[in-house]
Amino acid sequence: MVSVTRAVFGELPSGGGTVEKFQLRSDQLSVDIISWGCTITALHVKDRQGKASDVVLGFAELEGYLQKQPYFGAVVGRVANRIAKGRFTVDGKEYHLPINREPNSLHGGFRGFDKVLWTPQVLSNGVQFSRVSPDGEEGYPGELKVWVTYTLNGGELGINYRAQASQTTPVNLTNHSYFNLAGQGSPDIYDHEVTIAAEAYLPVDETLIPTGEPQQKCCCAMQLCAMQLCTMQLCAMQLCAMQLCTLQLCAMQLCTMQLCAMQLC
Repeated sequence: MVSVTRAVFGELPSGGGTVEKFQLRSDQLSVDIISWGCTITALHVKDRQGKASDVVLGFAELEGYLQKQPYFGAVVGRVANRIAKGRFTVDGKEYHLPINREPNSLHGGFRGFDKVLWTPQVLSNGVQFSRVSPDGEEGYPGELKVWVTYTLNGGELGINYRAQASQTTPVNLTNHSYFNLAGQGSPDIYDHEVTIAAEAYLPVDETLIPTGEPQQKCCCAMQLCAMQLCTMQLCAMQLCAMQLCTLQLCAMQLCTMQLCAMQLC
């Protein structure tokens, strides 16, 4: 049985609208999501002793999400991650995007999907958010209708993305939650264990753009097929002077990969 409750989370400046918070709760976990950026603000799960704790980073009040911060828990788009030099070509036409992280465009630009108010619809076991990104928003071609649906099924949190474009345009949506599986109040993740089912990785250049040439894992930092302590792997990464595309172990960022066996569907 899943319960869904809604409440006012805060008011946007200059009459920009009301931000609501939706709490989805089952007998195994609960998650709080706000309509600003479809942002997960809290995720309470039970440990081995049955004690629930919040395992994601976020803010207790709206003001924190309106300040400069690293996309805590938000849906990012139209395109997650970086677009090199803010340029791409579609159907023979080159498009130029705002450069919000020199020298590239990151996570949809200055006003990406994380910085807009979404329209919510309560479901029996979750909540669906929708919005229309107009043609030309942050430089992207075509109108884009987007739906993001959060659902609970026992101990599973599901996130479903759907988008419909009026013309050819790049779309790459994700949730940008940061995890500390030890729970709220734990100082770091150095004793976390990580495993990634991968045989290769994508090296990146000095601006964090993939070079496009998959490399077999080396003998040190990229060996994550078996459980490894984060402390050991962080040291190995420093020694090898390597970076793993899209995966920032220091902050335990879940972007396009699943870490520590916590799956977001």
